[in-house]
Amino acid sequence: MINTIYRLLLTFNATSLLMLIFLVQKGYSIGHFFPKCPYLVGTPNYLSYLAYLSVPVLLTGLSIILSSLLGKDDFQPDEISSIDHANNSFLPSYLGYFFVALSVGNWETLWFVYGVLFVFTFLSQALYFNPLFLLFGFEFYNITTKNGTSIFLISRYKYKKPSEVDVPLANRINNYTFIERGGNGSRFGEG
Repeated sequence: MINTIYRLLLTFNATSLLMLIFLVQKGYSIGHFFPKCPYLVGTPNYLSYLAYLSVPVLLTGLSIILSSLLGKDDFQPDEISSIDHANNSFLPSYLGYFFVALSVGNWETLWFVYGVLFVFTFLSQALYFNPLFLLFGFEFYNITTKNGTSIFLISRYKYKKPSEVDVPLANRINNYTFIERGGNGSRFGEG
């Protein structure tokens, strides 16, 4: 049950920027949604946009904290045959959400497109790439084990070689996606 709730949260975090781009593109300030609140009517757009952005950022932070409740696993250096940095490989796909959001003309279309995107992202269960993790110092890696299993690792460590991957504790998001919460930077004395 906790895994399902956690995956729903990750899916929302990964897709919520679509709604944020729509709100910014349409110029909706917070006062638009709360017209009877005199403190919010007339709020400058940039403050509204920062407030909108704070929601997925805070929920991403919450998802990092809640990841400690997930199942635990580990990876030893002798289990890893290859590692590839995945930050840049998913960004073009993710930017596609932005272009979709810019072409959405109304609320009805937004909810339909967002609903379809949300369902497919959740059901794919393959990867939970969320660029907001980058703000928290995380990196994304595609790892292949010696038995041929492909794994997506979200980690604060900066791995470069398979022999460096020594993960004493990773939390299992699903069978192919793990998050390593500890650390900050490289374990190997580099940046």
